[in-house]
Amino acid sequence: MTDALSLTQALIRADSVTPAIGGVFDVLEAALVPLGFVVDRFVIGEAPDGPVENLLATRAGDGSHLAFAGHVDVVPAGEGWQGSPFSGDVRDGLLYGRGAVDMKGAVAAFVAAIPADPTIPLSLIITGDEEGPAVYGTRALIDRMAERGVAPDLCLVGEPTSAHRLGDMMKIGRRGSVNIWITVPGRQGHVAYPHLADNPITPLVAILVEIEGITLDTGNAWFQPSNIEITDLHVGNPAHNVIPGSAQARLSIRFNDEQQGQALIDRIADVAQRHAPAAQVTGRISGEAFLTQPGPFSAMIADAIRAETGIEAELSTTGGTSDARFLSKLCPTVEFGLLNATMHKVDEAVAVDDLYALARIYAGVIARAGA
Repeated sequence: MTDALSLTQALIRADSVTPAIGGVFDVLEAALVPLGFVVDRFVIGEAPDGPVENLLATRAGDGSHLAFAGHVDVVPAGEGWQGSPFSGDVRDGLLYGRGAVDMKGAVAAFVAAIPADPTIPLSLIITGDEEGPAVYGTRALIDRMAERGVAPDLCLVGEPTSAHRLGDMMKIGRRGSVNIWITVPGRQGHVAYPHLADNPITPLVAILVEIEGITLDTGNAWFQPSNIEITDLHVGNPAHNVIPGSAQARLSIRFNDEQQGQALIDRIADVAQRHAPAAQVTGRISGEAFLTQPGPFSAMIADAIRAETGIEAELSTTGGTSDARFLSKLCPTVEFGLLNATMHKVDEAVAVDDLYALARIYAGVIARAGA
């Protein structure tokens, strides 16, 4: 059997800041081939969002096809670590390194959980671009799966979902995300002659005041309320006596399953163009909201968690987006993994005991999926 700690250390030591390519996939392939997996690695995309490497590993079996999805790319390390962020050192029972929690540890734990003898069909859907634009990551993997006829019945995503103790939370859904840019054109001029100019800041402020007053919804049984946040204002006017020629704002909306990304873009555009008919509004949908209704799959994972930890896992939809937003279109998708307290932080670390416990939980999921 693969050792979860040793494999996590090897993955951490393969520096893989987004977009990941090369060495980290060599490590993973070397662990999977002896377990009987057929490994398909491919590089796709051009700058600025590529190239990105992805890995699709499959092993045949009988019964329900269980997929594990994750990523081996990491965010930049940052400054101030106690030691190298890519050392994989163990100190006082903690394994340190960028990606220990998010999410090389979970990838290694799942590989360690795989039985040597084939039971059910298994696949690993591993991208090198989850932390970045995700243009050539999991979406490209889904296209590759369709080409090869790889169709999982269930998908477990190894994001770090636990909040206070390993096993206390799994994610059965996520809110959607859309970013919107508003540009209001004006006419530059001298502040002493306003009749010869057109100040774009005035209508932009009115637009943002109306947007700030919008209540999209009040949430529902599984989701918190959708929220609109103004994340940037920009005029770029260096002179105190010049009326600027344009003004811009950026919004970020996190929305539940009562909303749709394009409808939100259209609503913001309507507000903007009522105040400034020439306003330009563009939006980028990072993902729609999704929900995997509680059922056999989440119960299976909860049973495996309970058997290992004695904890009743909370079913949640909180937090940011993940690649589960793409995979949920294929089959029931649930996220479960390590504690998220140190993800993206300096001195990111996982308890070695938790790493081994997660491998046992994942082994329990695999066994239950084949029952």
